[in-house]
Amino acid sequence: MSNETRRLFAQMMLLGYKNSKLKHGLLTKLGQEFNLSRMTIHKYWLTVKQQITEGKLVAVDRDYKGSKKRVIIDLETVRSIPLLKRSSVRSLACAMNINPSTVHRLIKKGKIRAHSNAMKPQLTEGNKIARVQWVLDRIRNLSSGQNLEFEENYNVVHIDEKWFYMSRVSQKFYLLPNKKEPHRSCTSKTHMTKIMFMGASARPRISNGVVNFDGKIGIFPFSCIVPAKKTSKNRRKGTLETRPIARITKAVIKTCLIEKILPAIKDKWPDGRGQTIYIQQDNARPHISPNDPDSIRAATADGWDIQLIFQPPNSPDVNILDLGHFRSIQTIQHEKAPRSRVQLVDAVLRSYEEINPISLHYTWLTLLSCMNEILKVKGSNRYKIPHIGKKRLDRLGLLPTTILPEVGDALQAVIDVTRAQVAQLESQMS
Repeated sequence: MSNETRRLFAQMMLLGYKNSKLKHGLLTKLGQEFNLSRMTIHKYWLTVKQQITEGKLVAVDRDYKGSKKRVIIDLETVRSIPLLKRSSVRSLACAMNINPSTVHRLIKKGKIRAHSNAMKPQLTEGNKIARVQWVLDRIRNLSSGQNLEFEENYNVVHIDEKWFYMSRVSQKFYLLPNKKEPHRSCTSKTHMTKIMFMGASARPRISNGVVNFDGKIGIFPFSCIVPAKKTSKNRRKGTLETRPIARITKAVIKTCLIEKILPAIKDKWPDGRGQTIYIQQDNARPHISPNDPDSIRAATADGWDIQLIFQPPNSPDVNILDLGHFRSIQTIQHEKAPRSRVQLVDAVLRSYEEINPISLHYTWLTLLSCMNEILKVKGSNRYKIPHIGKKRLDRLGLLPTTILPEVGDALQAVIDVTRAQVAQLESQMS
């Protein structure tokens, strides 16, 4: 309240103060008149009463002249600041000529938000057309334009390679206040112990909460066991050691495909050999062509029909392993803290087996959602991975097995692809 209001309030109290008593109901009446709570009124009355008792002059004015004037910050100036000068709170505060604590308060109030930006593959116009065509080929009833839905991809196996490192360069820990910080060191951060693995995963088969097939085909290390050439302080000459394969060539990939991945698919596939199974891979140079005679011979042996297909170029967001499965494996692997190459291989293999099939099932639904987003942005990768609340839907028993694409987006994508193909033919003819 202002000082004038405080004085008026005290004056009305004094008028109602007779015979060392306050008039009954006066506080309630003043609270309604000044729109104050009874606790606030009682606090002011105690101050006035104490001054009367001590024989002092009743003074209820505030003992300070007013609150400090806040600095007005024009947040629109943030738009004109280069992004590289907004990469930390300190640099942003320096560019805005304010204190870092002020930036922290703005972040806490939601007026400025933090964002972590990841580099994505650069797409050409041909890449965008290929991505849209890839998604359209996986929509059912596209020709009729009614009851559109994505294929469930139950007959697709995704394969890809990834380096798994012994440890992260930067690692966060939570310690007690008096606990000494751990000391980690290595000879060279550019030569940390690592081994490449080839992963193969299919979509799990889950009905009424029962996992009939976990979708885990396998994860296979590109390593070999060789005898040590020299004696060192760690082992004697001739001791068998696990070493990563020096170069991952087309021959190495073919050997892994024919001797490990194809037998694993045939051994674990729940539906047997009665359907066509597609092995989806990216466009890396060492990968095997779908027309390779050796792989075709091994894939069609014993009555099986397994075919290799390439995903669109520069499109890791359409591969289940790049989309999230590898990251889940790596998170569990680092918790096992391997200390040697043998332990690293064992940690990755055990981490792969410990992945919850339900989590893998969620990632497949995320893949279908990403395919829907690709249609909306016309083949670009400039979109946010959508979140549909899969855990909540699963608890309610409403989790879908597929995603329904937007009819308008799908039909517009068909028109755009057709126009692009016509433009390519016209340019070739001219």
